[in-house]
Amino acid sequence: MPTESASCSTSRQAKQKRKSHSLSIRRTNSSEQERTGLPRDMLEGQDSKLPSSVRSTLLELFGQIEREFENLYIENLELRREIDTLNERLAAEGQAIDGAELSKGQLKTKASHSTSQLSQKLKTTYKASTSKIVSSFKTTTSRAVCQLVKEYIGHRDGIWDVSVARTQPVVLGTASADHTALLWSIETGRCLVKYAGHAGSVNSIKFHPSEQLALTASGDQTTHVWRYVVQLPTPQPVADTSQQISGEDEVECSDKDEPDLDGDMASDCPTVRVPLTSLKSHQGVVIAADWLVGGKQAVTASWDRTANLYDVETSELVHSLTGHDQELTHCCTHPTQRLVVTSSRDTTFRLWDFRDPSIHSVNVFQGHTDTVTSAVFTVGDNVVSGSDDRTVKVWDLKNMRSPIATIRTDSAINRINVCVGQKIIALPHDNRQVRLFDMSGVRLARLPRSSRQGHRRMVCCSAWSEDHPVCNLFTCGFDRQAIGWNINIPALLQEK
Repeated sequence: MPTESASCSTSRQAKQKRKSHSLSIRRTNSSEQERTGLPRDMLEGQDSKLPSSVRSTLLELFGQIEREFENLYIENLELRREIDTLNERLAAEGQAIDGAELSKGQLKTKASHSTSQLSQKLKTTYKASTSKIVSSFKTTTSRAVCQLVKEYIGHRDGIWDVSVARTQPVVLGTASADHTALLWSIETGRCLVKYAGHAGSVNSIKFHPSEQLALTASGDQTTHVWRYVVQLPTPQPVADTSQQISGEDEVECSDKDEPDLDGDMASDCPTVRVPLTSLKSHQGVVIAADWLVGGKQAVTASWDRTANLYDVETSELVHSLTGHDQELTHCCTHPTQRLVVTSSRDTTFRLWDFRDPSIHSVNVFQGHTDTVTSAVFTVGDNVVSGSDDRTVKVWDLKNMRSPIATIRTDSAINRINVCVGQKIIALPHDNRQVRLFDMSGVRLARLPRSSRQGHRRMVCCSAWSEDHPVCNLFTCGFDRQAIGWNINIPALLQEK
């Protein structure tokens, strides 16, 4: 019996400890809620459109933020006490040093130096702690700013390029390794036109600046100009996909995880098989093509190490641009001037100037250590280049010696695109990431990437559509789909 009594007593004490511990937890939680002025019960009782899981996540994050700042406050108090102790000690030493006939100026310098060290320590501690807080909920803000709106599924192979029409009706164009180019309704995701005139992979697609013409470059060593006529379907209500994101899980996906594509969407739409014009002069794969300002000429880039300038109406070769030591990877034209930039595997990109008909000057930009995958113009005199060396560089055309900004990433960069009006750079990566930066190299956001959203394989290209109200950024990848994103640019810039 004494043994049973002792065990009962021990059990009772343990229960009391657990009870007191739980009470202290509840008391702590209630005190935290009183400090914030928003008790959990009151928040849960309010009429809100947010799902309960999202609200509980927000409450957890706010609690974490409060605890982080409490820790910072305590650290700041301790550092202030250290500063006061140091000042008192220096004052005492100052009397002794004065007795040793040391100048007061030297004492002041010593005190200032010691105080500045502690001040710097305080700033470093605060900055490190606050940056940790920001990084802890950066993904949440990115999800709110960058939302997936529509998926464009219909190709049978990877998509190399994506482009947006510059004229009405505004449609989306994709170029694929399945030998076709497709035009899509941005709002509904329906395939409107299929171009099947190439005998090889379609590597690039660009729309004419003022007519319903498309320019496609192919692995069959040709570039085609073809006309399209589309009638946009009635837009359907857009489903809210933001609720589907459970987090930015780093999930590795295999081919079996890709969408089951049977090509029915593409087979139902009208097919164009014959081009208006075929540009033939290259001896290798044509990897990219673009319209020169005005739309009367086009420039192409090829694996035969040359870029060609054509007269579109006559199909005649106007200039052959030579100088690169290895295969070209991309070409881009200036939106308002007769300028062309070409990039190459020789780690350089070149600027070709056709503004003066009698002088065709060329500037060589050297700054990357690996293949330059793309180089594009921005507003003014800037060019942005991306490379397999995992860097993006912003250049001033008036001073080509060194870049004015460098962005370092963790993966090779593919065809980049710049939102001209807001000067935001979209970087598609080999590792399925798409990141947004400003022109000074500050990271703004990362597009959601999880098992439910985003690309499942390498992201090949991105394209901005600044005037479209539904989707203003499009990405495509080797997972055979293109994705339309809504980017809340004011919120993005405010977050910066």
